[in-house]
Amino acid sequence: MKRAYSFIIPVYNRPDEIDELLASMVSFTTAIPFEVCIIEDGSQQDCKTVVERYKDKLTINYHYKENSGPGPSRNYGMKVAKGNYFIILDSDVIMPADYLDVVEAALTTDYLDCFGGADAAHESFSNLQKAINYSMTSFLTTGGIRGKKKAVQNFEPRSFNMGISKACFEAVGGFGKIHPGEDPDLSWRIKKAGFKTGFISGAAVFHKRRISWSKFKQQVTKFGLVRPILNTWHPESRKITFWFPTLFILGLVVSLILLILGYWWFAALYAVYFSILLIHATLLNKSLGIGLMALWATCVQFYGYGLAFLRSFWQVRLLKKDPEQVFPHLFFK
Repeated sequence: MKRAYSFIIPVYNRPDEIDELLASMVSFTTAIPFEVCIIEDGSQQDCKTVVERYKDKLTINYHYKENSGPGPSRNYGMKVAKGNYFIILDSDVIMPADYLDVVEAALTTDYLDCFGGADAAHESFSNLQKAINYSMTSFLTTGGIRGKKKAVQNFEPRSFNMGISKACFEAVGGFGKIHPGEDPDLSWRIKKAGFKTGFISGAAVFHKRRISWSKFKQQVTKFGLVRPILNTWHPESRKITFWFPTLFILGLVVSLILLILGYWWFAALYAVYFSILLIHATLLNKSLGIGLMALWATCVQFYGYGLAFLRSFWQVRLLKKDPEQVFPHLFFK
């Protein structure tokens, strides 16, 4: 069956981001037809005026709904979209000109019912955005799962850059009410239903990450909290690597204690790691300043995720408490 693409973009109080995103889509070099569905999730600052400016350049549909969170908004978009293959984006991304051609070529060669792509840093991004992008995508920090790594075991597509067929969406019912964590939850339900998922290495987007240090800390903390919940729902998703940030932070504390007591060798291992990280981030971004910020971003990431993971594991896995009762802020009603 011929694919008809619909881009699904939920937005909440981000008209400027939608402007940048739509402008990048106008620059697509593809001849493949597509529609854009903007789902306004109860915003006080809506983007309707922005959308109107692009209606003569793009096939675009605008839908306003009451606030319910990103997962239900994406589900709503897939229900009203006219296409048979949906591409879900966050509002804070910018699209490369050849994105849709890359996706179509990949799906023609090796069809996937659900795919994920990478996120990258655009040259126009701020130093903070580039540093955080490094900490979130580098092989030295996350194993490259969100970056450019091509073969990822049990890859979980992420909704900042995710494709899903209409048949797959209708079979599994779309996203759940947990957030964050709705992406891997959906990915595992798709796999259990017998559909094929995978990673399209060339289908990267430029992910701006509307971020500050405090927001980044909050984001990675939530990531740490939801992972034990997802591991409880989907035991086959458990991996020892999810423990690495926790063990890293605990090991760092131990190494500092040992250093005070005169045993330097454990701290030396951390010093070597941090040095490699700093050099790599500096060379990759051609900036010592970004390298130093990337080093700090990695520490924030490991600390926020690692301790939150341990807390959630204790509450959910060991004490067997109801996640919605313990962490109600992770669930939309």
